[in-house]
Amino acid sequence: MKFLFDLFPIALFFIAFKLGDIYLATATAIAASLVQVLWSRIKHGKFEKMPLITLATLIVLGGATLLFRNELFIKWKPTALYWVLAIAFLLSQFIGKKPIIQRLLEQNIELTLKVWNQLNLSWAIFFSCMGFANLYVVYNFDTNTWVNFKLFGTMGITLVFIIAQGIYMSKQQKAITDRASKSEL
Repeated sequence: MKFLFDLFPIALFFIAFKLGDIYLATATAIAASLVQVLWSRIKHGKFEKMPLITLATLIVLGGATLLFRNELFIKWKPTALYWVLAIAFLLSQFIGKKPIIQRLLEQNIELTLKVWNQLNLSWAIFFSCMGFANLYVVYNFDTNTWVNFKLFGTMGITLVFIIAQGIYMSKQQKAITDRASKSEL
């Protein structure tokens, strides 16, 4: 259910674009993200980081899109978010006790620090590449294609990446479990 709630602004952006234009879609996304952040605050008593970062980016780049009537600003938003995430994942390997991916998933899976670092680095690389992929579509295709890529392309690519990460983690988890079983014998 949270996944659907997280997609709320993106879905409304897509619908508003198809029914109107990029400017209506941008205004809709800003409003939807604001509602999402406020709802989360009311429901959980705190602000969640990712929706707050998304809202801030939307206000700055979406606001510039609306103010200057230039769709390039909103088209840069995914790249800005991806690159912020890439930097955060990369820096977490050197700052703090655990990489971000370990903090997010260690309650569900046991892995070695080396594997956590590999996973974390792969997410940093993934987000960097997604930022470049977004720019490629921005500068080589029309706005309609970019909107479709933003919703369907990035979601599909991300899903494939998550599945690959899951397979890798399960193999690493199995290796740890197998070593533990052998040492008990």
